[in-house]
Amino acid sequence: MEQNFLILLFSTFMVGCVHTLLGPDHYLPFIALSKSKDWSLKKTVIITALCGMGHILSGLILGIAAVSVGSILTQLEFIETVRGEIAAWSLTAFGFIYCIWGIRKAVSNQTHSHSGLLSHNHDHSQKSSRKETTPWILFLIFVFGPCEPLIPLIIYPAVNDTVFHTVLVVLVFGLSTLLVMLTVVISSSYGLKKLIRFPFFERYGNAMAGGIIGSCGLAMSFLGL
Repeated sequence: MEQNFLILLFSTFMVGCVHTLLGPDHYLPFIALSKSKDWSLKKTVIITALCGMGHILSGLILGIAAVSVGSILTQLEFIETVRGEIAAWSLTAFGFIYCIWGIRKAVSNQTHSHSGLLSHNHDHSQKSSRKETTPWILFLIFVFGPCEPLIPLIIYPAVNDTVFHTVLVVLVFGLSTLLVMLTVVISSSYGLKKLIRFPFFERYGNAMAGGIIGSCGLAMSFLGL
């Protein structure tokens, strides 16, 4: 393998790591939901990994398509711009809708007294037997998620019509992204689960999680994170 391509792979790995660390939308939604919905560490890791792999797969398909159809830079930039806008506003909408739902749920939890001796918060919301849809919503958002740093990285192998090299660059970028996502999510989730449970967070945790996710979406839209 050419030395230049090895340098490109190393650069791709580093860019993937830094891009993920600087983009809180890659990990904050999972950390916030894990805490507010009391997911186990195993469930948190699985959901994070699946969303990350969906993100990688969509980038891989885009890279292969770019080599096949040609005109890589113009077409790829347009597609990534559209994907980025869709993902950012979808994350924003999902976050703030979830925040409103969390507030309504918290307010509906009434405080009761039993025999005049004990007061406690009681959740009146009925537990649904339906499967949880939140992970699937996150998965779809991540599939449409932007990979702007990937564009210049795949120009070199794509222009040289090397599909294998293009795929390899996308995979290295994706795996570095997934590695950082899992590292940050696991360490943060594990740390949060060790913290003392505060009544306020227990009651408004869903609303806070929604606010964090919505803020991540706004940061993607207006700050380019």
